[in-house]
Amino acid sequence: MQEFFEFGLGGRVQYKAGLAKELGNLVHDLGAHQAFVIADKGVIAAGLLEPILAGLGGLVSVAGVYDNVPPNSSLATVVEAAQAAREAEADILIAVGGGSPIDTAKGVRILVTLGGEIPQYEGYNTITHPLIPLIAVPTTAGTGSEVTVVAVIKDETENRKISLASRYLVPDVAVLDPELTLTLPPRLTAATGMDALSHAIEAYVSTENNPFSDGLGLASIDIIANHLRDAVHEGHNLEARSQMLMASCMAGIACSNSWFGVIHAISHAIGANYPVHHGTLNSIILPYGMQFNAPVAPERYVRIARAMGVNAGGRNDEDVIADGISAVKTLAADCGLPLRLRDVEIPEEALPELAALSAVEAAMFWNPRAATEEELLALLREMW
Repeated sequence: MQEFFEFGLGGRVQYKAGLAKELGNLVHDLGAHQAFVIADKGVIAAGLLEPILAGLGGLVSVAGVYDNVPPNSSLATVVEAAQAAREAEADILIAVGGGSPIDTAKGVRILVTLGGEIPQYEGYNTITHPLIPLIAVPTTAGTGSEVTVVAVIKDETENRKISLASRYLVPDVAVLDPELTLTLPPRLTAATGMDALSHAIEAYVSTENNPFSDGLGLASIDIIANHLRDAVHEGHNLEARSQMLMASCMAGIACSNSWFGVIHAISHAIGANYPVHHGTLNSIILPYGMQFNAPVAPERYVRIARAMGVNAGGRNDEDVIADGISAVKTLAADCGLPLRLRDVEIPEEALPELAALSAVEAAMFWNPRAATEEELLALLREMW
């Protein structure tokens, strides 16, 4: 047990099928009048903004909609969206979509409230004041950004991802409406689900683990192991979608308190240089990161294996852990995700540079096992 730890639940979480249609009451209760909506074009194309705008009607004015958010949010995107929100005189932001729109909104609320430039807020606890209110409405079950203290924004000029972390970044309210996830395509359902699994597992083995995040992490692993396949292969299964949305949120709270490790360090290094979906990268890296860390935290990886459905009774730890790692690989394969870096067109000659970048990623700070650049290169070669 940690000698000291701090745990925060963050903002409010509301769950209900169809809740997006009642968003006006929530905004009104927060005392806001001019809502600015941030989404992406996928959300617009899927018609997911319509129930939200309808739910705002009559109670709150929609001051503007910004939908030019790319799959990996960038500094330029945040600046452009912040300017639009200022011009609209918005007094509340509503983010609709996956991690990119929600992280974009987190960046926007910084610039709208405090001004300046995003890089000056890089790091941890650099934001010391409350920000313009934010409601996050996830349409994927993966990032958990609707409840986290973290925002990740790509600096395209330097090919790196800027991490911001502050309790003031946590959205005021997370609105979990599983109906908004019903149209998510199978591949994205799978990738975002494995993203949530990586959050739960990394939080559980992090050097900052604590009993509160442990409980949420293990419960999330169990739910994902039992419901992700159904969500992928039976997209309109509302029960599976509901379970995945809650598991993602729970994993988000866990990792927001206990942080990440080698999986996200490598994923951030690759994602800053190659246009591969973050959840897909985490899915590929996850079993290799588990194998790398297992020797220093075997008892935790036994618990993870049990949460994945592995029978641990009367068996030695090494076999149980190996079956747990195999269960993660099988889950990804059953959901149709690629299993190697070469499958997502990461060139072999890029591995040394990616190892060097991974070694200095902030996420490595909380990994239970220290890693040299040479060890990370060997790990990358294993997964290539």
